[in-house]
Amino acid sequence: MGSPITEQIIAAITLDSSHERAVYLQLADAILVLVREGKLRSGQKLPGTRDVAALLHINRITVSKAYEELQMQGWLESTVGRGTFVSAHIADHQPKALGKKQVAGPVKKAGFTIPSISYPDIVKPSSTLPLHLDDGYPDPRLAPLPEFYRAYRNQLTRSGLYYKFGGYGHPAGSDHYRQAISEHMNNTRALKTTAANILSIRGTLMGLNLVCAALINPGDVIVSGIPGWKRADHNFLHARANHIGIPVDEHGLVVEELRKICKKKQVRMVYVTPHHHYPTTVSLRIDRRLELIRLANEYDFFLFEDDYDFDFHYKHRPLLPLASADTNGMVIYCGSFSKSFSPAFRMGYLVAAENVIEHLSRVRILLDRQGDHIVDNVMADLITDGTIQRYLRKTLPVYEERRDLFCHLLNSELRDAVQFTIPEGGMTVWTEFDTSIHLETLAAKAYKKGLYLSDGKAHQYPHYKTNGIRLGFASSSKEELVKSVEILKRLI
Repeated sequence: MGSPITEQIIAAITLDSSHERAVYLQLADAILVLVREGKLRSGQKLPGTRDVAALLHINRITVSKAYEELQMQGWLESTVGRGTFVSAHIADHQPKALGKKQVAGPVKKAGFTIPSISYPDIVKPSSTLPLHLDDGYPDPRLAPLPEFYRAYRNQLTRSGLYYKFGGYGHPAGSDHYRQAISEHMNNTRALKTTAANILSIRGTLMGLNLVCAALINPGDVIVSGIPGWKRADHNFLHARANHIGIPVDEHGLVVEELRKICKKKQVRMVYVTPHHHYPTTVSLRIDRRLELIRLANEYDFFLFEDDYDFDFHYKHRPLLPLASADTNGMVIYCGSFSKSFSPAFRMGYLVAAENVIEHLSRVRILLDRQGDHIVDNVMADLITDGTIQRYLRKTLPVYEERRDLFCHLLNSELRDAVQFTIPEGGMTVWTEFDTSIHLETLAAKAYKKGLYLSDGKAHQYPHYKTNGIRLGFASSSKEELVKSVEILKRLI
């Protein structure tokens, strides 16, 4: 028998036989907490298994299993003929006074300091609401999910399981995927690539973060348009880069302002979304595109081209990417199937010179080792069998009809409250509201009515103020668009 104090401590343990965690493990956990709190000291003898069983009204075997568990972990020591003791190798903790029971729970605040860099807020997910005028996402109800399921099942049942599952692959992605993406880029975007120019990523943000980690040093100058994508801006901040914003007008990035900066500073990277600038959706005019490439070669900086919605253009074929006119390896081109299928589908690619891909692969292996090669191969199958192109051809007229209806509704129902230009492509309408309308208040009221829309804070900058937000139309049916605009009309 242990001391009366020890028995009192043990007797205070509460066990729950209905809990999914086994009772002996609950007992082991409780004893471990007592040791960590200093209530059971190093070298202190514990009551025998029979006594503990009597104190807690449980089976003696349960106590034995708990003791054995803690002995295997090194918390307890048992000697034949002497009994069970708290390990002598454990440093004593200052015991806490008996009294109000302290229940261990999830830790809310770390005991160490974290960097004070200001990161963006985590926004409320729009998918939890029945209606959403989101940031410009595709409709997952139109995605080729049956074909995806079938291709995934084929990957799991085909021969060569060890080759696919038994070891690690190349950090740049599976050979099948890289070859398929290379051919897809060459056929649809007039790039000149081989598989060695391709790296698989889990979406645009990962690609941008990887490039910053691999190619940007603290203090390097990164230039991008203002307003821009705050997630990209915070990647630059995280990389400890010197981020400089330049204006964006109705023709895209004002490239002449970039030249002025290049004359004063050594620019390392320019982040650009030439197809549809984020967030305003304007396209970079052809003369500015060519000038941007000339400046990259003249001043020795590289371009990160985020081509997030190349596949969706309604009026005419989209202008080819900057990368298609790059003959000196100055462009890192980034695309994502998240913008074609669903944001939940994390699959994309970087296209760059072979030595850049090799360097990025060596850095990527430190973070992620490799992507999901099974999904890589699934996507490669869907590209090579034509599924992706058929899906894009099918959805393009659907999204165009939704765009036309949505813009008509904005004009007819909210004419005096909003200003916008009908976009030639993409999945969203950049909409500027009358200054009398407070967007944060509007978004909060709409959320309570079951409609998600941005509160506009993501598009505010110290020297750029706008009362505009992106209103995505592609992920909503026509009926949902009508209901969404009706809610906005009532709230405004």
